[in-house]
Amino acid sequence: MGPLNISFCLWQFPYVSAVIGVIVRSAVEPYFEKILTMRTFALAMTLLSAATSSLDAQRARARDLGVAPGVFVPGANNAITDVAGVRVGHVTVTEGAGVRTGVTAIIPHEGNAYLERVPAAIWVGNGFGKLIGATQANELGELETPILLTCTLCVWKAADAMVEWQLQQPGMERVRSINPIVGETNDAQLNDIRSRPITAAQVRQALEGATSGPVAEGSVGAGHGTVAFGWKGGIGTSSRVLPASLGGYTVGVLVQSNFGGVLQVAGAPVGQELGQYAFKDASSKDGGDGSIMMVVATDAPLSDRNLKRVASRAIMGLGRTGSSASNGSGDYVIAFSTAREVRRAVNATRLQTTELANEEMSGVFEAVVEATEEAIYNSLFQATTVTGNGRTVEAIPLDKVRAVLRKYGRAPQ
Repeated sequence: MGPLNISFCLWQFPYVSAVIGVIVRSAVEPYFEKILTMRTFALAMTLLSAATSSLDAQRARARDLGVAPGVFVPGANNAITDVAGVRVGHVTVTEGAGVRTGVTAIIPHEGNAYLERVPAAIWVGNGFGKLIGATQANELGELETPILLTCTLCVWKAADAMVEWQLQQPGMERVRSINPIVGETNDAQLNDIRSRPITAAQVRQALEGATSGPVAEGSVGAGHGTVAFGWKGGIGTSSRVLPASLGGYTVGVLVQSNFGGVLQVAGAPVGQELGQYAFKDASSKDGGDGSIMMVVATDAPLSDRNLKRVASRAIMGLGRTGSSASNGSGDYVIAFSTAREVRRAVNATRLQTTELANEEMSGVFEAVVEATEEAIYNSLFQATTVTGNGRTVEAIPLDKVRAVLRKYGRAPQ
């Protein structure tokens, strides 16, 4: 076979060549210079490398790798949208060589979030961050807007755009105060964050484009430019459905991962095995800084008091992945209940609610821990390699993750 035929086959069948490339090369490498010109050989190797990269680019969710944290089962989509009424919208922003960011919107129910409020609570694991609206949300124990996630220097622009959008909704004509909830992580490694690229039109698009069903994960929306454990981070989600004996409630979690630490997956020391982790050597200044936003939704009828307890348990799921909530990390949880028994009409003078008793909370706590852990894994495993702002951050190599999981008995052999 001549040089042209070899390069043609590599181009026509890249996946096949990726599999047989090593065999072919080892067999004929001593004779390559006699068979191929240097130019054709370089072309062949480039195409072979691209084929291998194509294989590596195929992403998976945690369960595709055999990682299924906990004892409860996920919902139909294994996503926060398994909580009825919850919708998610993403706008991924890519501009030129520098801008890699976005907006993610979480809508709590089908109606107007201001007129029909849901009880909510915010828990702070480490407060190095900017969560707009946190004090009022905790003071009153409720949400009155959807939740937005974006980049650090865009939170105020996103909040302004959401307020403008919501004031234009029917029934809002006399509203004179509104408390937007906007969280962030700092995506400056891959994003020209100083340009503050988020626009009002993009925020509106995320809000109006939010849907139920499967949720896009990885390098999308507010996760487009994020980095976690030194690899590409992003958006991840998961859910759990409690058995009927525990109420049959659904708990869903969505995360925006942009933090560090010593990555563990189902207890296996993946970060150490792959040689990428915080405090790797004595001279390292990498202490795992970064941030993560965690949003917890449930249809269990919970008061804001018990939602704060729920939110605190998400930190336990975060810890299972290897975070130590470092000094420079903003670790925030927003939890809310969609149950109609606990909703609050804006014009109500008395609230009559039926909420879950304290003694019935343990199953919900367990579900939150499990779903948070899995959502973080999904944010990593679904993320793709991104180049921006003069840097490239690689996606975590799933073939190597599989190998580590098998080594420690955490995945099928």
